[in-house]
Amino acid sequence: ANKPNVQAPNSEFPFGKIKDVVPSVSPGTPVDEEVYGDFHQLPAKMADMVAKTFNDLPDSRENGFEFMDVLLELIIKRINTQFQAESAAEANSWQAVTFGNGLFVAVSSDGTNRVMTSPDGITWTARLAAEANSWTGVTFGDGLFVAVANSGTNQVMTSPDGETWTAQSEAEANQWNAVTFGNGLFVAVASDGTNQVMTSPDGINWTARAEPVGEVNPWRSITFGNGLFVAVAGVGVNRVMTSPDGETWTARVAAEASDWRGITFGNGLFVAVAIDGTNRVMTSPDGITWTARVAAEANEWRGVTFGNGLFVAVSRTGTNRVMTSPDGINWTPRLAAEINDWRSITYGNGLYIAVSFDGTNRVMRAI
Repeated sequence: ANKPNVQAPNSEFPFGKIKDVVPSVSPGTPVDEEVYGDFHQLPAKMADMVAKTFNDLPDSRENGFEFMDVLLELIIKRINTQFQAESAAEANSWQAVTFGNGLFVAVSSDGTNRVMTSPDGITWTARLAAEANSWTGVTFGDGLFVAVANSGTNQVMTSPDGETWTAQSEAEANQWNAVTFGNGLFVAVASDGTNQVMTSPDGINWTARAEPVGEVNPWRSITFGNGLFVAVAGVGVNRVMTSPDGETWTARVAAEASDWRGITFGNGLFVAVAIDGTNRVMTSPDGITWTARVAAEANEWRGVTFGNGLFVAVSRTGTNRVMTSPDGINWTPRLAAEINDWRSITYGNGLYIAVSFDGTNRVMRAI
């Protein structure tokens, strides 16, 4: 009698949501708010026991409803939103992290070894950067890791394996903040300079590209999705720019005049986050028309990613420095592993991995 009744046979269970539950929980209720009595209070350490218990339960029918493994699924999803702290390879100011070829790679703006790699997000190994630059962005594409810096002689470095890095010349000596890969092209954006965009088909040879006329803004982040490169800026009249090829850019009006710091694409939607403003999230299905969304908390949101049907953002301030959303519209606050200045987050190999600028443990992970 205490088991949940679930509509059969085609109930769906989006990440963090209960749907088609009868009778006491309404469809769409966040897991954090109501999950069959006290099941949502189960600590993560009970995961194995719970999983075994509910996996052993056979399906049964009663009054037209089917008892399914919904409790196990909901409990696992709840546990998966909880981050745990991991030790970084070095106590550097880690700025960005990416995933590619089975490896997590993070870059920092200081320290002896300004790169670290990990196959699982737990054990990290320090790697020597090609130059002692302030590395601010990293991406993976076409079998190559590419990082950019906002200072130094050679502000680009590349690596086929994340371990051995080679210095490359940037198109112009700008403050390069972020880099992405899409449609066979690496594209980086900068916060200053005459040409604030540069592109490369191989990560080695770079060509300067002009930002939209009148939009010499501090471009902070860039992503690729749905055949379009989209970048966001911290200040300016129009704080979004888009390009189908990385060469010709068009200014777009942001949902709000906020200091936008991170952008990602997932499930047909562009999602950007900001460090200030009334609504610190904005979404767009096409990168052109943007809609303001209310962040879970008024924090300084720095990075955002998409994976496994979920948008996850991290911040450098606030009580809860993580927020999640299944649709980019409705956001739920989550407790970070530590109260650090979280700068970047990525998803890969079934894991969410975030890195921070400071703190005791400068990595956190969740599955």
